[in-house]
Amino acid sequence: MSGDVYTPEINLDRNSPIPLYFQIAEPIAAAINSHELPSGTRIEDELSMAKRLKVSRPTARQALQRLVDQGLVVRQRGVGTRVAPALIHRPMELTSLHSDLTRGGHQATTRLLDYADREATAEEAETMGLAGAGTEITEIRRLRLADEHPIAIMRNLIPRELAPSASELETGGLYEALRNRHVQLFSARQSIGARNASLEEAKLLEVKRGASLLTMRRATNNEAGQIVEFGDHVYRADRYTFDSTVFTS
Repeated sequence: MSGDVYTPEINLDRNSPIPLYFQIAEPIAAAINSHELPSGTRIEDELSMAKRLKVSRPTARQALQRLVDQGLVVRQRGVGTRVAPALIHRPMELTSLHSDLTRGGHQATTRLLDYADREATAEEAETMGLAGAGTEITEIRRLRLADEHPIAIMRNLIPRELAPSASELETGGLYEALRNRHVQLFSARQSIGARNASLEEAKLLEVKRGASLLTMRRATNNEAGQIVEFGDHVYRADRYTFDSTVFTS
């Protein structure tokens, strides 16, 4: 370390067939993956790295870009290169993101974007198995942060009579709030996909417009088979994974 900037000690073998940029990137990657370098640690810039290691600037830039491509560091104009926040691994279970983050040792916080009581459209009523268009529902949009970094935008539709209050959703997870109201959560049908970020999503999630996002649509049922909430969520693909276990038939 030099001050608060990480300057790795790297011994380059200039006679090796292994490219110099790879020889530079791998020790840094190993330090990040071993948690020697915590999230937010500044990495020396390419100009300083090139001069110190006596390599060309394009070589240093390629080394840092390899770390960016691996999701290990982030580069921002005016801020420099820093170790990226830890990747969030979420199990494919009927749990809320808030509880998964807390269980994983992350600080989970919520910013409530919208909370509105309104009438369901015909399409929403069909999706949620409601009596028909005009049925009262609550629409909720939240920005979820992990360790103060935005990772997901969550939109949920809930039958009005079951919906938690805005204050409940700002301090905890949706499923916990529903269970506290004695709402049964029995099973869910969900689909995972991917798409590019819109301008609004990019601003909220602090990514570039068009960046890759993971998507999840989930309809959660009670024991009687009635849908108690429908979620349409997007997640930062560079910070988030869904984990599942697959069994042979």
